[in-house]
Amino acid sequence: MNFRIAVRLGAFLAAALVLSACRAGGSRFVLPVAFEEPHTAATLRYPDDFGSHEAAVRGVASLLSRELALPVPDHVMVYIYTSRAVFEQGLVTDGRLPAVRAAELSEFAVGVGKRRQLLLQDEGAPPAAREWLRLVAHELTHVAQIELAQGEGRAEQWLAEGMAEWAAFTVLERLGLDALAERRAAALGHVREQTALRQSRLDLETLGTPRGFTVRHLREGSLATYQLAFLMTDYLIRRHGFARIVEYYRSLAAGRGRYETFRAAFDQSLEDFEAEMLAHFGRVLR
Repeated sequence: MNFRIAVRLGAFLAAALVLSACRAGGSRFVLPVAFEEPHTAATLRYPDDFGSHEAAVRGVASLLSRELALPVPDHVMVYIYTSRAVFEQGLVTDGRLPAVRAAELSEFAVGVGKRRQLLLQDEGAPPAAREWLRLVAHELTHVAQIELAQGEGRAEQWLAEGMAEWAAFTVLERLGLDALAERRAAALGHVREQTALRQSRLDLETLGTPRGFTVRHLREGSLATYQLAFLMTDYLIRRHGFARIVEYYRSLAAGRGRYETFRAAFDQSLEDFEAEMLAHFGRVLR
């Protein structure tokens, strides 16, 4: 699905935002980005079309929409913070998160995607850098998930994170910066020593809630936990296709429970899927 993306910044508004950022020591930038359709079928050029933060968001959004049919909202407010402390404060003032949750997230996260919002910590990389584009794609996928489900925190959290990783790697692959096959192989290496797999348990009941996912990756390691989520999501996508994941999210808007929604989308219970994944990892990690 192609669409034209326009950034609507009036001269006065742009000047006000830049002035505000300068007064704050360049620590907080606000970029209102609007998306409109239709869009010409011109191929994005990397890195030429990703030279600014606005362009990076536009380019990533175009790929997510065109390649994966993810619904990008008609406008997104992008907040960019240049330090961890300002990022933490922004999660409270801009993202409206409780202070305790913001403090916890800022200890390990560098981005948060909320309803029509991207909150990103800029660690100094250029907008076209691989890791920055991966971060933008990951968090913008969360924004699309919220649009589909018509709310936050309704899906299995491991699936939310795994889908965001899968979509981000797909964006990088389309730009020639990565390959899904290589990410899959690398992820298998990362999860080989993952605590849950060593103990032959996944505990998707816990890993499926936002709080439970946070506790698990703080205890067992962020990289291994996110890669585990990516591999389980990749398994579902290879079996059912990415469109089925999108439909799963869309069905969450109906307000059905998490277990019923998962079973209806993937033709098996969460418990059966967990057992199947343990058997699968037992084979591929020998």
